[in-house]
Amino acid sequence: MKPLSSLAALPGIVTARQYRREWLRDDITAGLVLTALLIPAGMGYAEAAGLPAYTGLYATIVPLLAYALCGPSRILVLGPDSSLAPLIAAAVLPLAVADDPATAIALAGVLGVLVGLILLLGGFLRLGFVTELLSKPIRLGYLNAIALIVLVGQVPKLLGFAVDADGLLGEIAEIGRALGSGAVQPLAAAVGLGSLAVIVGFRLLLPAVPGVLVAVVGAIVLSAAAGLTGDIGMVGALPSGFPLPSFGGVDWGAVGRLAGPAAGIALIAFADTGVLSRTFAARHGTEVNGNTEMKAIGVANIAGGLFGGFPISASGSRTPVAEQSGAHTQLAGVVGAAAVLLFVLVAPGVTAYLPDATLAAVVIVAASALIDVGGLVRMWRMSRVEFALAAAALLGVALVGVLQGILVAIGLSFLAVVVRAWQPYRTELVRTPARPGFHDIERHPDGHRIPGLVLVRFDAPLFFANGEIFDSYVRSVVARAPTPVEWVVVAAEPITGLDTTAVDELVDLDRFLESRGIRLAFAEMKGPIKDRLIRFGVGDRFGPGHFYPTVEAAVEAFGRRAES
Repeated sequence: MKPLSSLAALPGIVTARQYRREWLRDDITAGLVLTALLIPAGMGYAEAAGLPAYTGLYATIVPLLAYALCGPSRILVLGPDSSLAPLIAAAVLPLAVADDPATAIALAGVLGVLVGLILLLGGFLRLGFVTELLSKPIRLGYLNAIALIVLVGQVPKLLGFAVDADGLLGEIAEIGRALGSGAVQPLAAAVGLGSLAVIVGFRLLLPAVPGVLVAVVGAIVLSAAAGLTGDIGMVGALPSGFPLPSFGGVDWGAVGRLAGPAAGIALIAFADTGVLSRTFAARHGTEVNGNTEMKAIGVANIAGGLFGGFPISASGSRTPVAEQSGAHTQLAGVVGAAAVLLFVLVAPGVTAYLPDATLAAVVIVAASALIDVGGLVRMWRMSRVEFALAAAALLGVALVGVLQGILVAIGLSFLAVVVRAWQPYRTELVRTPARPGFHDIERHPDGHRIPGLVLVRFDAPLFFANGEIFDSYVRSVVARAPTPVEWVVVAAEPITGLDTTAVDELVDLDRFLESRGIRLAFAEMKGPIKDRLIRFGVGDRFGPGHFYPTVEAAVEAFGRRAES
């Protein structure tokens, strides 16, 4: 009975049992509308990943069905994504045999399974929080870099020529040389630029009509009618039937080399999916569990990898289409997957007339949606440090490599945190005539000190990097006090951490003050920090008499010192 009960608890089964008849028409309509984007987008992103275009359809069908069963979001659309395409290409193509698409497909499938296993394991270990490593500046820089990489990579296909270069700068240089030498194929460029104009034109003038579908169908009809198949590059006909699980030609050494890229892809895939899932759940007044989401994305990637696909994530372009088309549940995705499957089985020869240039136009328009120059400008205005992190992520991903750039940006984020904690805000506290309590002297220069008492605040945890800074700051405040100092009280509420190095600095400071007849005390120090002082063996030096529940209580105790 337990397996049956577990099966019944799957989100898709729960939704099916609660399904309302009035949702059916909207879900079917949304699924059919979605199909118009699923086919060209899937094929385009497959080519952007360096794989045969038809693998994008396999990476669309199976993950949609798997997520409909396991996914917690009712309208999230999964499939190939522009943000993952460069990562997949960087992982698979160096290991693939030249002119052997079967090996590349098998490697991409293995990569998808590895990504899925990592996500599935992460979900069971409740690691959904790891996406917090990808801060807003990193995501902003990463998405702009991905857009730049994809756009540059598609320009040769759009204009009908090929380049052979490593890295973004190498590609740009090769494209420049090709343009200067007249390598552009006029007919392919006309088809590609015409497709681009159709997509953009419909988006601007008739947004209700899917311009991508119009461009793709129009290009197919034009190619078939004008007999262009021998004149410009075509996507080619799909293989007959549907692929069975097969990883032929992939050895364990290749699997090991794919493990590192798989971890990076898993992180990005879940970060993108988690953000989208939470966003759309909030719009509809529902909640999505991050760990359940991670497991569902893992299952979808495993399923897709087994059946000829490659790593996938949630789509930021197709999910809004499903929502705007009236989707209520995962049935919309199921209908879309069924329609794509029907296309694969019934009309596989149609894509023999689809120009590569048109598919490049589809990818370029989709990738351009990732560009957010306005976001970079706003980041510059809000925080120069965070803008620098975004710029580091952008340049690292674009010039060094996607995974390496992300890791560098994460490292810089941690460094920025350390720097902020290393040089935190610190101030002396004073009384002001207009307000009760004690306030920052920098903001209230009209405040007055209490003779014989120094009040200081240090806005950071105390650890190895800033313990000496804290010590030096307190000594400097004591040295420049206008009257002889008898007590130093640290407003310790912002001190949320303490390590052994900082404890040594506290002891040195206490000895220094004690040698001058000055008492060191703490106000509002948190219980866990007091416990650490005891655990680090200095409980006798800093006994209960050194602590006060509030700054006011410490000041009152200072005022009573003569009486005692």
